[in-house]
Amino acid sequence: MKDLFGQALLDYQNNNYTEDIITSTNISEEDTLPLPYLFRDYEDMTKLEQMALELAKGYILDVGCGAGGHSLYLQNKGLAVRSIDISEGAISVCKTRGVNHAYTASLLDETEHFDTILLLMNGTGIFEKLSYVTKYLTHLKSLLKTNGQILIDSSDIQYMYEDEDGGLWIDTNANYYGELDYYLSYKGQKETPLTWLYLDFVTLKAACITVGLNCENVQDGDHFDYLAKLTISE
Repeated sequence: MKDLFGQALLDYQNNNYTEDIITSTNISEEDTLPLPYLFRDYEDMTKLEQMALELAKGYILDVGCGAGGHSLYLQNKGLAVRSIDISEGAISVCKTRGVNHAYTASLLDETEHFDTILLLMNGTGIFEKLSYVTKYLTHLKSLLKTNGQILIDSSDIQYMYEDEDGGLWIDTNANYYGELDYYLSYKGQKETPLTWLYLDFVTLKAACITVGLNCENVQDGDHFDYLAKLTISE
């Protein structure tokens, strides 16, 4: 990984903002991800993000913390937060912005226990593939304290496969329709492609049941997205 995402965040933090990140997938054309969006304050976050931050409690793990906006908001409320991201550049930005406990780390390497685990901005993306969901959920469950919660959001992207007449062109012989090849470029450089998972709520809930987690749809977003709360089944 070249960490172009981290380089873009560093450029913005260091006042070298001249270009935005360009993203695309195997089912969508190129789109622009404006760097200021990644540094937005609570007031400019989506209603799902705001709801998750209001529900967060106790000792919190912020997974894929990016530029640290969620962590900073929670810190300012007096909450203890451990912030992790696989991007070294992102963690450098977090530290510069005042995130107290920011570390370059993978979720699967975590061993502490938390009252709240946050996975936001399509938190199911890091699961990569439908076949990996059980592994990730099992590990997340193992990190929860008694009465702990996982707050995770995603989208049902079935709408992206609809034609003009409302019909679907999903290949039933292919992988789950939410598994996308994700491409990112920045300042003329291309990042190593990755697999990114968008998970519909019904599929997420079914996977949670298999590992002993309750799954509640806390709130629906404005465009086929949702925020779910996962807790350990009694």
